[in-house]
Amino acid sequence: MNQANNKTCFAEILTSSIATFTAQAWQWDTMLEFGSLVTATSHDKTIFAVIYDITTGPSDSIRQPVAYQKTHDELLRDQPQIFEFLTTSFSCVALGYADKQGNIVYNLPPQPAQMHTFVHHATVQNYQDFFASEQFLNLLCNATLPLNLQELLLAIIQHQLHKKVLTKKRLNAFIESFFMLNKNNYIQTKIFLARLQQLLTTSDDLL
Repeated sequence: MNQANNKTCFAEILTSSIATFTAQAWQWDTMLEFGSLVTATSHDKTIFAVIYDITTGPSDSIRQPVAYQKTHDELLRDQPQIFEFLTTSFSCVALGYADKQGNIVYNLPPQPAQMHTFVHHATVQNYQDFFASEQFLNLLCNATLPLNLQELLLAIIQHQLHKKVLTKKRLNAFIESFFMLNKNNYIQTKIFLARLQQLLTTSDDLL
């Protein structure tokens, strides 16, 4: 089957490295979420990655957006053509991959994803399988990313809650691993765990 006909496909990779890749969504208004899990299959491996940045802007440097003092709905009604020149790109950090046999390896992929590889929204089963282990934390905590790591970790936990794949056993393993990786930074670890507890308190989705 043509991958483009697969409903989970929504973007393709335009820049790629071992640790990260940037992709462009086929529709500029595709609903993307910070911290969500995506997959991309290349070189007989399925890379698991999470979105850490999302940018929407003009596809043409000549056609720069300007302020029209109208709401989004008003612009769609009165000047829909301005949306034809918008694109949405997003950056992902690789946290592991599945080999040809389906075994998940929590290491960086041996090769960058090929250019124009299709990106898929992760399925509930993908979430279930990939986050069955907290080993992804080692890669993420050591990644060099232009953002606050705690924000990304909380978003990842929140997505697992929404997908109803986070169990108390998995959460405890996550907390233990996070503490071991950050034991030399007691204050930051304490702040993160307090924020995590607040997130869990407001959610009814922990299994």
